[in-house]
Amino acid sequence: MIVQSASENETPFVITMAAHMTLAGQFARAFGNDRFEAIEPREEVLYIIDHHDAGWADLDGRGLVDGNTGLPFNLVDTPMERIVETSSASPDYNSRRHAYCGLLSSMHSWGLYNGRYGMSDRVLLNAIAESQLPAAQRMLDEELARQERLKAALAQDPETAEWVEDGHLFQNYKQLQFCDTMALYFNCTHEGARGETVFEHVPESATSDVSISVKPMGEGDYRLSPYPFAEDGLEFSFSGRYMEPDASRDSVDLDTVSESRQQVRVVAA
Repeated sequence: MIVQSASENETPFVITMAAHMTLAGQFARAFGNDRFEAIEPREEVLYIIDHHDAGWADLDGRGLVDGNTGLPFNLVDTPMERIVETSSASPDYNSRRHAYCGLLSSMHSWGLYNGRYGMSDRVLLNAIAESQLPAAQRMLDEELARQERLKAALAQDPETAEWVEDGHLFQNYKQLQFCDTMALYFNCTHEGARGETVFEHVPESATSDVSISVKPMGEGDYRLSPYPFAEDGLEFSFSGRYMEPDASRDSVDLDTVSESRQQVRVVAA
């Protein structure tokens, strides 16, 4: 889960990975205009964006509480052995839908540990304890092998061969990363603490990337430059639960906590 930052004396907002993925999917469906090519193949890539963290479903469903906070484990504080399990479970899940979904999901998992293929300075491998490195490395090696198998199978099919050409494949991968990281921008930080930021390597096409700046304008509005969506002034929302910390419990049943929503609006510079 994601435990959004909160101001002092404010109740934290807790977001499931399913709600995070739903927000990423909203961005994906709106992505594309005269400057930014829309997502294609649409059905397969929208599916993986909708399910890129599907491996977290079981863990989120258990509602395990972090004894240090009294809240469900935040994404970045989840025990590493659990994170490694989700990293292979997500490609397993997506591969059952389509080989291309599995390929992009595997790339997403591998990229998180390796700076998103050089597009980020956050390298999860650097944060793993030495005792846990062998298990993490085995998982990463298995994901690379999975990618080779899936790419070979897709290349053999005339309908999908173009999808795995490097330019197009990484265009789809970067679209996934943009939708994921933009969703995290809103999910992880409460409105009053969101600052200006830049999303790098957002693909205009298979051969051209740009950086997109985001600037909060107040009252839930955020100005994007350049603007990657089909319409100006789009509204997006995501669900979560306001939860008071309680370190006396080992887990929490999310069904017993009412849902709320947060909403944002994006506008062109």
